[in-house]
Amino acid sequence: MKDILQELETRRDAARLGGGQNRIDAQHGRGKLTARERVELLLDEGSFEEYDMFVTHRCTDFGMENNRPAGDGVVTGWGTINGRMVYVFSQDFTVLGGSVSATHAMKICKIMDMAMQNGAPVIGINDSGGARIQEGVDSLAGYGEVFQRNIMASGVVPQISVIMGPCAGGAVYSPAMTDFIFMVKDSSYMFVTGPDVVKTVTNEQVTAEELGGASTHTRKSSVADGAFENDVEALAEVRRLVDYLPLNNRQAAPTRPFFDDVDRVESSLDTLVPENPNTPYDMKELILKIADEADFYEIQEDFAKNIITGFIRLEGQTVGVVANQPMVLAGVLDIDSARKAARFVRFCDCFGIPILTLVDVPGFLPGTSQEYNGVIKHGAKLLFAYGEATVPKVTVITRKSYGGAYVVMASKHLRADVNYAWPTSEIAVMGAKGATEIIHRADLGDADKIAAHTAEYEDRFANPFVAAERGFIDEVIQPRSTRKRVARAFAALRSKQQEMPWKKHDNIPL
Repeated sequence: MKDILQELETRRDAARLGGGQNRIDAQHGRGKLTARERVELLLDEGSFEEYDMFVTHRCTDFGMENNRPAGDGVVTGWGTINGRMVYVFSQDFTVLGGSVSATHAMKICKIMDMAMQNGAPVIGINDSGGARIQEGVDSLAGYGEVFQRNIMASGVVPQISVIMGPCAGGAVYSPAMTDFIFMVKDSSYMFVTGPDVVKTVTNEQVTAEELGGASTHTRKSSVADGAFENDVEALAEVRRLVDYLPLNNRQAAPTRPFFDDVDRVESSLDTLVPENPNTPYDMKELILKIADEADFYEIQEDFAKNIITGFIRLEGQTVGVVANQPMVLAGVLDIDSARKAARFVRFCDCFGIPILTLVDVPGFLPGTSQEYNGVIKHGAKLLFAYGEATVPKVTVITRKSYGGAYVVMASKHLRADVNYAWPTSEIAVMGAKGATEIIHRADLGDADKIAAHTAEYEDRFANPFVAAERGFIDEVIQPRSTRKRVARAFAALRSKQQEMPWKKHDNIPL
């Protein structure tokens, strides 16, 4: 019996070593943790239950039968984050470069199936050289099986990808279908074709970092939602994100203890909006003053900064926030901001997370670049996302809310539940100057008349009261009381039930 137990421990020790000490040292030399170290950091101490430690590949071509490491380059299992179950896979770059074989993919599919069955998030840590060439189409079939599970799990359990090394070719499409993607600066990259292929086909000279590094994907492409300095910081931020999310689409997000007065009055908000309507202010100040303990988890902070997305807690409960940012492009909606916000709104709706929308939007960004690149369809994505969302929706208009952008930003007409406005808000088809120049075109040569007409238009329409008279605004509120009013609105909506007409699925304008 002792011999058998000793053999088990010997086999376990060999499996835990992965590709061997030399390769582990090389991984550390690149400033990266090993697959197992990452899992241990991500999960609560001692909570990891590993599956398939002894699985090996079945390839017999190219001498592969003589190289069959236990685990086959991926660590899989489940554990807890702050006591809540999650499933995890972590690719091991020290074993055959973390390359994906049929059995490697099978291990990933197995825990994804279990996550779906048991209703828990899936966190994938990607560090792989791609498909295992020696296996040919078998490795591609394995990728396809993973992709199908990403699709089936979408909207059922949260899926989070952490890119902690190379992720190239077909491998990028699994993370691309997950809900959130995090990268590590200077040590991770994602691209469909690498720099060598790009040079051969297009003659462009580009480095891996420029082509698909963390900065590229968080600032330019919007593929990634956040980039962090190292593996430790990235995993800590994943833990923080998971704490905001429900385990699945049938459960509510966790309620956490809070030590912040719901009735807290913020007198400084009364002067947040400048007297000059063209002077910017920081919308993040409002978000932080509404949130419990001023805690805000921002998503896609470095992309389309004219709109802000992220999570706060109100009375200990998760709320998704979408807010125009007057500090950037005056808070206009454009292609990038509409895509960013629409994706976030749809995620919140998938998982029953209420949505708070803070509005200061002068309209859509004009110009040939926007029109040629399809701002109509991209803007419609945000419109569609808000209109189909059945979760509680509360909107606060702080200043400008003009034209079609007023409708798009969670207006009453898109079934928002509670719509508040500050006294400083202006809800109209367009700004007073532009409206006056159209309505009183005949007086354009007379500056005094135009000024008088502009002042008249401002008095009549540059306020929230016309919309309030129509019932499109439920209440004009004091800025200082925003936290209290928003918290009470969401409290009143906790038992909200609303359904869409039966359909197989919608056809959002992609």
